Order: sequence, then structure tokens, then C-alpha cells
Amino acid sequence: MSRIAKYPVALPKGVEVTLGGAEISIKGPLGTLKQSLLPAVTIEKDGDSLQVRAVEGKPDAGAMSGTMRALVANMVNGVTKGFEKKLTLVGVGYKAQAQGAKLNLSLGFSHPIVHDMPNGIKVETPTQTEILIKGIDRQLVGQVAAEVRAYRSPEPYKGKGVRYANEVVVIKETKKK
Repeated sequence: MSRIAKYPVALPKGVEVTLGGAEISIKGPLGTLKQSLLPAVTIEKDGDSLQVRAVEGKPDAGAMSGTMRALVANMVNGVTKGFEKKLTLVGVGYKAQAQGAKLNLSLGFSHPIVHDMPNGIKVETPTQTEILIKGIDRQLVGQVAAEVRAYRSPEPYKGKGVRYANEVVVIKETKKK
């Protein structure tokens, strides 16, 4: 059995869980998230907590029970607190501006970049060089942040580009004559 799956997922007040055939739905103050269940895992509601158990005889059931427990815990955190990723722009003339569901980026190319945000994701720019990506789905927030970073990832000689707020870019030494 997975060590992670041994621990129950606590349900805070205001969170409703619906267990349907092959799907779990979690509704909270920030929204609703749905996840399809794996056949090697069962989820049981025990009062104000959820317990994830592996189905005996299924291959990889132990590993999948840990995965499913982590997904459910992230769903509960998402509908109660939400998730956010912070990106910073490093470079002369690099700017970002949020306009509704679009993010306008100026990253040193000959053209501006417009990134459309998917449903459920909000973007803010507190300053021209900071980007805050917020949402209730942890996977989707991380994916959008990775897509924005991929437009101009940090280069190793000057460190210019889009980077995560806590990312450390190791600067290489230039070639000597």
C-alpha cells in the first residue's frame, strides 16, 4: 500500500463531495472540480474525511491509490484556497499586461505575444514585470504558467527571460580568449 494513501483527506466546512460511479465531484466556495476515478482505487467518505483504498488484485493499485489521494487533496485545496503561480520577467524592455482573459507579452521579439487564458484561470499583473496566474485546478495553473514561461525561457548567460518567482538561474561564464 502507498504510504501517502494511508492518510485521510480532511474535508473543511463548506466542501461537498459527490461520489458517482466512476467520478468524484468536489464543490467548495471557489467552484467545482471533477475527476474520473481509477478502476484500481476506491474512495470512501467517513464523516468529514475521505479515505482512498487500493483494490486488491489489481496491478499498480498501491501506486495509483497514492496518486488518487494526492489528486483529491489538491482538489479540496483548490476549491477552498485556490492555487497561484508567480512569474517574473527579467530583461530590458520585457513587459506584461493583463487584459481580461488575455495576457499581452513584450519579450524582445519583433511582434507582441497574446496568450489566451483557458476557462477557470485568472491572470493579474501587479507590475509590468510580474505575472500572477490563479485558479482552482492545480494542474491547469501549472500548465498555463509553463506555457507562458516557454515563450522565452531564461537563457544561461545573462538570465534574461520569463522565470518562476523562486527559480534560480545559474549564470554561465562567458568564453575567454
